[in-house]
Amino acid sequence: MQRFVFCLSLLVFVSVKAFGQVDFQKPFSSCHISGSITVYNYKNKKWTFSDKEDAKRETLPASTFKIINSLIALETGAVRDEHEVLKWDGVKRDIEAWNADTDMENAFKNSTVWFYVELAKRVGHEKYKGFLKKSRYGNGKIDNGAENGDFWNVGDFGVTPENQIKFLKAFYEEKLPFSKRSFEIVKRIMINETTDNYTLRAKTGWTTFGGNDTGWWVGYLERKDNTYFFATRIIKKRETENLRFAECRKEITRTVLREMKIIE
Repeated sequence: MQRFVFCLSLLVFVSVKAFGQVDFQKPFSSCHISGSITVYNYKNKKWTFSDKEDAKRETLPASTFKIINSLIALETGAVRDEHEVLKWDGVKRDIEAWNADTDMENAFKNSTVWFYVELAKRVGHEKYKGFLKKSRYGNGKIDNGAENGDFWNVGDFGVTPENQIKFLKAFYEEKLPFSKRSFEIVKRIMINETTDNYTLRAKTGWTTFGGNDTGWWVGYLERKDNTYFFATRIIKKRETENLRFAECRKEITRTVLREMKIIE
């Protein structure tokens, strides 16, 4: 009887070990940063939150806005395709990749702000408002942005992690007011990684508005049997030094996805 109880206890321990809850806070504490990650299991229609309250809190989307921004630019003809080159304005910037003529494919990859600011000027606020409303993306407050039109990095525009995923799900299903061609182009330039087991499409973001560093990594991972959407956001005060801030966006996400057995 004692042997049976011991074996049963061991079985329970192993089961908890194998199927227990993921420690969502450890990756954040390892990076010495606060934030949250939200994951959506497409097949099972299951939401997973590290912090449900934070998943509903709005902040500027920073360069994650380039996903819908690229769709809008293509749809309105602000840019012909991902290969159309815009001429560099000649203003020297800290990121070397920004100091050259570029096309949308590389501007998306390098988060080239001036390129998308130029596209924003071509699109105009009224068209943005229409597409954002129809796409149910963000709070619509795009008029109080930066003087150069960079309203996704500066101002009152806001989006939540939960909203990011709902938009990505509609994007994945192509249930947004954009053409098949626009979807195909943006899905192609979003590819971060392709393996034998999955394709990862995603976009980073980082804004310094309001005295905070706000960093994002949002996207989705397609496996043969399922698709998983994620939105990771980290925030710190500007004066708080953290040299790993940029890399922690992806590190935290990958750690959680591994713990959830979504990636190896």
